[in-house]
Amino acid sequence: MKTRVLIVDDETPIQRFLRPALQASGYETLTAETGAQALRVMATSAPDIVVLDLGLPDMDGKEVLFEARKFCKCPIVILSARDQEAEKIAALDLGADDYVEKPFAIGEFLARLRTALRHAAPDQAKTNVYRAEGLAVDLDLRRVVKNGHVLKLTPKEFDLLTILVRHAGRVVTHRQILSAVWGPAHADDMQYLRVFVGQLRAKIEPNPETPRLILTEPGIGYRLWAPDA
Repeated sequence: MKTRVLIVDDETPIQRFLRPALQASGYETLTAETGAQALRVMATSAPDIVVLDLGLPDMDGKEVLFEARKFCKCPIVILSARDQEAEKIAALDLGADDYVEKPFAIGEFLARLRTALRHAAPDQAKTNVYRAEGLAVDLDLRRVVKNGHVLKLTPKEFDLLTILVRHAGRVVTHRQILSAVWGPAHADDMQYLRVFVGQLRAKIEPNPETPRLILTEPGIGYRLWAPDA
């Protein structure tokens, strides 16, 4: 059975571009041009993943996202021309799985969809071992190996790395990381997080000066590179 993608966008050129690109990659496509229509399709047709524009004619896309998360657990990837950091953070905190800006490259867009779908797969299909650039992170054993040598991480450094590994390929906001690792009381301690990310990069990156594993999403958060995206 083909994976069903719901495209929610009122721009005809975007629909005409995305539908054949997705179909050529083996997806089945559904479409909606308004927020109300999108919610109906999500409720009745059970898409496997939703691509959601924020600028819809009848309601803001974030409102659609909020309502959808009351009953829909499938991945939702925001696709929007809005480039303000606050918009991205709000959408991610409301439950979006990723955020892609218009204009976009179709190759990266498809990779983001694959990553979101992989994270939504049943638990038995997931692995607790991350490998990339000579680094191996085993979450079950709480062991990190770089080029054959076991690294010594502090408990908080490992917890930070765990959050990134569990969301590999997806952006995780500053607030999400801080709340998960240090608790809600530290949700706004951005400088605190930057210090720990710097320490972690110094230990796991091939070259900490030009990070390739822990990627910065300016003003939003961090994304761990997913080599198989």
